[in-house]
Amino acid sequence: MVSDKYLEINKEVPVCIEESSETEMYYCYNCNFNTNKKTILIKHLILENVKLQHNSGKPFKCNICDYRCTTKSFLKIHVRKHSGEKPFKCNICDHACNTKSALKIHIRKHTSEKPFKCNICDYGCTTKATLKVHVRKHTGEKPFKCNICDHCSTTKWYLKLHKRKHTGEKPFKCNICDYCSITKMELKIHIRKHTGEKPFKCNICDHGCTTKGALKLHVRKHTGEKPFKCNICDHCSTTKWDLKLHKHKHTGEKPFKCNICDYCSITKMELKIHIRKHTGEKPFKCNICDHGCTTKGALKLHVRKHTGEKPFNCNICDYRCSRLQYLKRHMLTHTGEKPFKCNSCGYRCCRLEHLKRHMLMHTGEKPFKCNSCGYSCCRLEHLKRHMHTHTGEKPFNCNMCDYHCSRLQNLKRHMLTHTGEKPFKCNICDYRCNQSVHLKRHMHTHMWKTI
Repeated sequence: MVSDKYLEINKEVPVCIEESSETEMYYCYNCNFNTNKKTILIKHLILENVKLQHNSGKPFKCNICDYRCTTKSFLKIHVRKHSGEKPFKCNICDHACNTKSALKIHIRKHTSEKPFKCNICDYGCTTKATLKVHVRKHTGEKPFKCNICDHCSTTKWYLKLHKRKHTGEKPFKCNICDYCSITKMELKIHIRKHTGEKPFKCNICDHGCTTKGALKLHVRKHTGEKPFKCNICDHCSTTKWDLKLHKHKHTGEKPFKCNICDYCSITKMELKIHIRKHTGEKPFKCNICDHGCTTKGALKLHVRKHTGEKPFNCNICDYRCSRLQYLKRHMLTHTGEKPFKCNSCGYRCCRLEHLKRHMLMHTGEKPFKCNSCGYSCCRLEHLKRHMHTHTGEKPFNCNMCDYHCSRLQNLKRHMLTHTGEKPFKCNICDYRCNQSVHLKRHMHTHMWKTI
């Protein structure tokens, strides 16, 4: 009968003991030494440990890379990384591991076993090392420091990833497009954009996400959870990042500056989108018409014009719209609220653009100028209307006759001739008409009668 046992000196040099019917042999795993006496082996191990210390404690070297280790068995495990050998198979799924302990940890994903518990919160995990990293969130400990900047990390791996930001190293490349990433996981998530794979499904609606984190954020839309609170005002955010951006409103900090104009932004993405106004770049194209947009969100809104989708409903009346901001604006008609106030006079309104337009009356400014003549005006729509006098364009067509005109209100007035509708009514007699100018003319007849 043969059985393997381990005898360790300073927990560094493992030993195999073979028992037979005749005698008991002791073997050193680090060399070919063997003996039938335990005391002799112990002396050998002590000498072996001294040698290990003189050899920087890692006498076993990989002949493929610079890896060194203290035992032959550790080297054997390491070499599997190069060879791709994974001898330990999961009997539940197709996953394979290069060590028995790694397989044990993997199986806990199937069993949901989390034997390592945090004594500060309810967190549980599958490995002791993961728990150690988690506890650092409570203690704030970040033992791994960057030698280039002040950044500190909770793990050696995170520090390695951080350093790639300094070096610009992005070793993981997409084989479909030019995308490169710092981590393998980032590349895996990116590839899902090409494949359309969304493995994380919402159990409340049909929404699918490419990452577990994105799903967690989506679910908060259903639950209304906003766990991140501002310590200056009552604002709450669904993410830590959103809270950070919100705090910039208090500080006024806008760290990202445009090198073409005076524009500054809170985020790098906002600046990137702004620069597209200068370059004219519109990377998001409509697959129904030739329209291009500067952002994915703008394209989504544009497509709704084709589909007629109006996902936002008023809970008071039948109003529906394609944008949340339109619904918010509409709700003011029910509440009567006019949040925008002129600080020069008593004028109040429910839309910011109306206030801006009103302010031009005080300043006398006419920012919209015609490049064909000296005409200037305070509203863009007035300039567009004026330009029709130069081009002769009449973009508004009647679908019942051949009538064309340059102004929408003229078309609306014309349509009354087809419908027979007379919306303008005299409040003194039964007279009705289809144009306000006719009503004004009629009112003069009453004025003459009183005289």
